[in-house]
Amino acid sequence: MENKIYLYTNLENRQMMSFIVTTKDGKVIVIDGGYDSDAAPLLSHLQEITASDIPHIDAWLLTHAHDDHISAFSVFYEEYVGRFSCDAVYYTFPSVPYFERYEKGSAPTLARFYALLPVFGSSARIVSTGDIYNVGDASIEILQTYDDTIDYDIVNNSSTVFRMKLCGKSILFMGDSGVIAGKRLLARYGKELKSDMCQLAHHGQDGVTQDVYEAIAPEVCLWCTPDWLWVNNNYLSNDPKTVGMGPFTTLETRAWMKELDVQEHYIAKDGDQIITL
Repeated sequence: MENKIYLYTNLENRQMMSFIVTTKDGKVIVIDGGYDSDAAPLLSHLQEITASDIPHIDAWLLTHAHDDHISAFSVFYEEYVGRFSCDAVYYTFPSVPYFERYEKGSAPTLARFYALLPVFGSSARIVSTGDIYNVGDASIEILQTYDDTIDYDIVNNSSTVFRMKLCGKSILFMGDSGVIAGKRLLARYGKELKSDMCQLAHHGQDGVTQDVYEAIAPEVCLWCTPDWLWVNNNYLSNDPKTVGMGPFTTLETRAWMKELDVQEHYIAKDGDQIITL
């Protein structure tokens, strides 16, 4: 294996987040995974990468409990038990009642996840801010976990933010962190957020604010962003007449990256991406 980051796209052209990271010393790390429909492709990718019908995952990291991030994980433990193995699942999520109080529509996704604890519980690792985990050559530092006093955009703002260091590079994963999560990050770390690579928050739109990206100052951006979202079209629409007329702020984020003179972008709209470190 090589030190690589695989960024995957959704077959239905929806926004989602799914990464596989491999290390030169043979470790395999999955980040989120996407919707239910992304589970089968993810298993195929793992089989191909590991050259095994029953791939082994050394670490599976979950950012937050939205269905476009963790539903594929649930499918693995509902339908694919015995077809893969996993050493450790890293996450920290709020309670179902918290979701029901502030974002009721997302509560079933979280409840589904918790219902699978008897299946994967022995490999569960509840993370906390400041934790550092070593997975072979990769070092993973948890920079931020949820704050249950937040009562706005609570699922996105509950995203676990972590920085991976591999092959001399630092890669910041922000999940769907929103404005409040970004302010917390900036207050805690300031310019220490500086990272070589950055996964753009919330699929590149309506996530953290410009000053957070200025502190990160990435050289490479990873966009979990389909084509319609990239150009601010209506949801799932590729009608050229409505480009720029959607409700999304992707064009603003793209302008920020231009101001920061980011030269290298890997974008889900262009299909599955492979970054060799």
